[in-house]
Amino acid sequence: MTLYPKLIIDALATVRYPGTGKNLVEAEMIADNIRIDGMKVSFSLIFEKPTDPFMKSILKAVEAAIHAYVSPEVEVTIATESRQAARPEPGKLLPQVKNIIAVSSGKGGVGKSTVAANLAVALAKQGYKVGLLDADIFGPSVPKMFQVEDARPYAEQIDGRDLIVPVEKYGLKLLSIGFFVDPDQATLWRGGMASNALKQLIADADWGELDYFILDTPPGTSDIHLTLVQTLGITGAVIVSTPQEVALADARKGINMYTNDKVNVPILGLVENMAWFTPAELPENKYYLFGKEGVKRLSEEMNVPLLGQIPIVQSICEGGDNGAPVALNENTITGRAFEELAANVVEQVDIRNKELAPTRIVEVHK
Repeated sequence: MTLYPKLIIDALATVRYPGTGKNLVEAEMIADNIRIDGMKVSFSLIFEKPTDPFMKSILKAVEAAIHAYVSPEVEVTIATESRQAARPEPGKLLPQVKNIIAVSSGKGGVGKSTVAANLAVALAKQGYKVGLLDADIFGPSVPKMFQVEDARPYAEQIDGRDLIVPVEKYGLKLLSIGFFVDPDQATLWRGGMASNALKQLIADADWGELDYFILDTPPGTSDIHLTLVQTLGITGAVIVSTPQEVALADARKGINMYTNDKVNVPILGLVENMAWFTPAELPENKYYLFGKEGVKRLSEEMNVPLLGQIPIVQSICEGGDNGAPVALNENTITGRAFEELAANVVEQVDIRNKELAPTRIVEVHK
């Protein structure tokens, strides 16, 4: 039997690509490199992305089609190409980002997202290039806090890859899973789906050059934290807590998660949120609603810096709800507190970078 290219192409025309329903010829997935040597055939198939979910099944179907429609004696060799460049390996992502800071809390309700958003704004006001990623997959709050709920980020082709372009507001680059899901529907995802979505927001986005990349992580310890430390070398973590004993116990767990032997992310320091209540009309008065200086004591006990104490003032809630973070105005009590927090974070990052080697990503051994 003599083989010739049209026989092979006719066989490939019987295989459909599940993503579009078109056959491989119509979908222009066959490269112009069919080689025939006796009963040996080699060629390449072109996929849109190097991670195409149908790649394995298509390769099997193509081999089966050639054996069925040409001859079972044909020895088939198939290479794959992709129209898009491959995503860089974990550990080599975000080469233009100098410092990655995880803002974390052991429990929910301590104002971690408020601290992350205002820290990012305060850093940007001090002239740094800043990105903020809402990594709280199940409770995204960044779209609301920056009043960009209607934003729908688009993709642009950059260096051969389709990359999501972050939303820009107050001089920050922002991304959140909240831009891609219905805000009125609960996000019911298994851990793997949430982790993959998060990896896309990190690896398939055009973050560009940043001095600080702030990660607003979910409360507690979860799959998402594991994904972050397996994907990025995190420069350091900022732990947020209120002064209450129950919150402090959870803050200890958060510290332990990052300083664990396998993770080894340095703790830059602690932030005491809701440190006291100050009424707008009595700015000198301090009412310690949740206990006094509990986080300060914890910072001394754990030998980590206290980066800031943020009071409760009515404007902090209003700022979060109306999309104008309080750090935008340094002439307020809370504005000044976030300005000081940002300066302390910059100082601790500098110390950390002088004294410690870069953080390595957590290796996964299967």
